[in-house]
Amino acid sequence: MKIALVTDSTSVLTDQEVKDNNINVVPIPVIVGDKEYLEGVNITSAELFEKQKQGAAFPKTSQPSMGQMIELCNKLHGEGYEAINDSKMTVRLQGYLVLAAARMIKNGMEPEAILKKLDEIRKTIDEYFVVDDLNNLSRGGRLSNAGAFIGTMLQIKPLLTFNSDGKIVAFEKIRSLKRAVAKVKKLTLEKTAELPYKDKLRLFVFHSNDLKQAEDIKQFINTNFPDKPVDVAEFSPVIATHLGEKSIAIAWMIDIDKLDLTK
Repeated sequence: MKIALVTDSTSVLTDQEVKDNNINVVPIPVIVGDKEYLEGVNITSAELFEKQKQGAAFPKTSQPSMGQMIELCNKLHGEGYEAINDSKMTVRLQGYLVLAAARMIKNGMEPEAILKKLDEIRKTIDEYFVVDDLNNLSRGGRLSNAGAFIGTMLQIKPLLTFNSDGKIVAFEKIRSLKRAVAKVKKLTLEKTAELPYKDKLRLFVFHSNDLKQAEDIKQFINTNFPDKPVDVAEFSPVIATHLGEKSIAIAWMIDIDKLDLTK
């Protein structure tokens, strides 16, 4: 059975990773005013925030067109592919799930075994987000306007994570970005210390146009996890649209480079 991998552009895979692993990437539209851009094709997060600073309309995101998805599925079916894998994640965490699946496909594993292993890997993923500006969450329908106004006035920074359904939820609110980041660092140390696979961790720092803050957190990770790999990356334009500028996240998962992906 031939297995096709399909992911969306929020996985921020490199062109080389896509080419080497025969991955189909569907770009997600980002709409600014009356113009539609495609994530990973003709807009970056930095360009998105620059447009906002210049007075552009608040960006919106959309699903890929149904016609595009049908065309892709028909193309894959015509090439003899019978199974498609959906990573059910986002950002570079999703990217690593896709790369793990690609390795298992190359190793000749059956679809059922691949899906089971991906589920096991997915369960090791965890993360904490800090949102600096509540207006993006409000405009995106994820927070009431009143809540955004009050939160902005009080300099409240919500701490966010994913729930068991893969949805972003707030679990605590803290005054000032500095305190919120400090709390996320503390929570990261506490949470990862309890993990049965802590010797196989890979950590991540994601940011929205705030490389200085990201590098500071990377230094914190290097100090506290000196033998663990850490990736630093920007939130993709789609994710940045909803989280806003200067959002920051620490995430982790089991390192797929330390797993046996042959069975």
